[in-house]
Amino acid sequence: MNYLPKSLPFENFSSSQFNSRNRYTKITAIDVTQALGNVPIVRLKNISRVCLESECLLKLESCNPGGSIKEKNAVYLVKRAEEEGLLLPGGTIIESSSGNFGVGLAMVGAVRGYRVIIVVDAKTAPPFRRMLKAYGAELVDVPLHEADESGSMQKARMKRAHDLAATIPNAWYPCQHMNPWNTEAHSYYTAREIEAHFAGELDAVVVGVSTAGQIMGIARYLLPRFPKIRIVGVDVVGSVIMGTPAKPYKMTGIGLSFFPPNLDLSMLDRAYVIPEDMAYSVCHALASHEGLLLGASTGAIVAGGLHLAHSLGAGARILMINPDRGDRYLETVYDSDWLDHHGFTLKQGKHLDDAIASLTPLSF
Repeated sequence: MNYLPKSLPFENFSSSQFNSRNRYTKITAIDVTQALGNVPIVRLKNISRVCLESECLLKLESCNPGGSIKEKNAVYLVKRAEEEGLLLPGGTIIESSSGNFGVGLAMVGAVRGYRVIIVVDAKTAPPFRRMLKAYGAELVDVPLHEADESGSMQKARMKRAHDLAATIPNAWYPCQHMNPWNTEAHSYYTAREIEAHFAGELDAVVVGVSTAGQIMGIARYLLPRFPKIRIVGVDVVGSVIMGTPAKPYKMTGIGLSFFPPNLDLSMLDRAYVIPEDMAYSVCHALASHEGLLLGASTGAIVAGGLHLAHSLGAGARILMINPDRGDRYLETVYDSDWLDHHGFTLKQGKHLDDAIASLTPLSF
């Protein structure tokens, strides 16, 4: 199957942008939709002793123009919808999003002249709401009483987005959770960037799982080209994606209350289901020891990556995907009052190392 579009999301794209050795290539983007990818990759050194024995690398997708990896999905899906005649000039984009994908669509809508409506809920943090409105998006709130049996708002948000798209003329609902183009976006962008940077010398890629677009796009592109690479998924306790029990959770960016249709577990080497307090503890450790203020899901992804580094042994080369920036979580993950209110106790030092070492991966 071909995982690339009929035409590229930006026609003047230069392949030198994927060349990690040519660090000073000058590229002028025609607009913000062409300024994606080729983000820095940094080596972690201080967060754990295992980083002295193995290469624990973090791909900073937080350095995309709007601060997250989901802008790649937004640009790619809009381009495909335009090609297929699903999104017409002056049309309306409607999506259910807890934050980053909505922001990406609002960015694209602003530059390409689309009305954008994002369906949100009480879990959508105030910074995301302000960002969406700043880009000109309209917000539709789903009330808490519409939550499903596990406390998740995802199904209710998706239903509201579907209903709105059915009643608003010239509306397009990308439905990121079900759309196979979501996977193609990361075969086109993220996986090709990884291939160019590492040229086959990589033991594992660790990716958070929600809609499965990132992990499946990366897996489908890299596995035929890096035959020995391990694709490792990361989920959060309370999500049902990996078959673990459902329960309410505060994490955004990873986790779902249903199994995502785009996910093929047979392509994963293993997966980690991370407790929220561990994820948030790692977020604080990354900020205080590595100078990296990153999003909530990054803490979970790095926790899984550090356990994997211990498991693979000295000399392993592991790439972890950082989905977004931490500034949008200053009122939640990085706020002590919010953590106390929700009963999260942060671990530090040896206590955090021991908690990570106690993780048990799921094998497929």
